[in-house]
Amino acid sequence: MHDTSLINRILKRSDAALQLQYFQQAMKEENHRRKEFYEWITEEVKAEFINGEIVIHSPVKKRHWDANTLLSRLLSCYIDHHELGSIGYEKVMISLTRNDYEPDIVFFSKEKVDTFTEDQVLFPAPDFIVEILSPKTAKHDKTVKKDDYALHGVPEYWIIDPVKQKVAQYLLPTSSKSYFPPKVHQYGETIKSKVIEGFEINVTAIFDKATNLKALKSFIK
Repeated sequence: MHDTSLINRILKRSDAALQLQYFQQAMKEENHRRKEFYEWITEEVKAEFINGEIVIHSPVKKRHWDANTLLSRLLSCYIDHHELGSIGYEKVMISLTRNDYEPDIVFFSKEKVDTFTEDQVLFPAPDFIVEILSPKTAKHDKTVKKDDYALHGVPEYWIIDPVKQKVAQYLLPTSSKSYFPPKVHQYGETIKSKVIEGFEINVTAIFDKATNLKALKSFIK
């Protein structure tokens, strides 16, 4: 999506050509920092490259870890059982046009997975993404990441609030570059994925082990 108003404002300036040179130089320097980021990042460090800056993640709180573990387990069991593709979590880096992210959970369809190599470390936009909020990541999860995921055609995005125990589900309209307003699913309510066919759970299963186990058993009947 092009911001034509911004372009028009620049074109009205007498120094438009100079502004373009400044921009090109800034992007050249950013691309250099991005290459350095690729050389610096290791499997032991969870970090992302966002709008030219390296964002290093702090260790997660137990509620974040538990929600990730429980939802990952449900998704992995369901997706493997139905041979729909693969999920990844924590350290799967997706590389978009400008930024590199390591979402909490990602799902790739079988068609995409079949194109990956064993030594691949940077991956394209997934079909489904989950981010679990923490104080230091919440702003990015709700703004730049959400917009970037939509721009790159990620059809479904969940933002989990482990404190309030709810899930905001974002769906991408056909031929659009921005999500519908989210549908918020509260603890005790049912959430159904649009992308992962047939995947439907009670939100409680993301936070409660007994409910999670009950859902797991229903998947493998």
